[in-house]
Amino acid sequence: MSITSNSLVRKPSGIHGAGLFAARAILKDAQVIEYVGEKIDGQEMLRRCAAGNHYIFKLNNIDYLDGKAESNLARYINHSCDPNCAIQWEEDRIWIVAGRDIPAGEEITFNYSYDLEEYRNYPCRCGSSQCVGYIVAEELFQHVRKQNQLRGLAGHANA
Repeated sequence: MSITSNSLVRKPSGIHGAGLFAARAILKDAQVIEYVGEKIDGQEMLRRCAAGNHYIFKLNNIDYLDGKAESNLARYINHSCDPNCAIQWEEDRIWIVAGRDIPAGEEITFNYSYDLEEYRNYPCRCGSSQCVGYIVAEELFQHVRKQNQLRGLAGHANA
């Protein structure tokens, strides 16, 4: 079963489980979709993260947004080390914005920008030529590549 929005469709992904795909061409800088959910405080965020919820975004200096709700189609967007979208915070809203023109049929992706804490627990399967093998922020790519070389990996967690 596919879930659709004006220009998006959820379907199986080669990256991970289900993904969100462009049903029609999307132009660079377009707001692709809003990441929506329940606004929660830091204490509740910690509780939900400890329970395995991976759909939480920092919204501002106090609040977080839990996007686990079925109504949040953006929760199906997968990570990529070479993403076609970026995150844009606009007051208390989070938008997924096209970083380049995206042709119809292409999977919508953004960099989840995880830090180095336990990063080896989050292998990346994006398949891009830029993939560092783990889900980390772009500014950490060089560090992770160096660690991979020291561990004898060819730059990918699965190597």
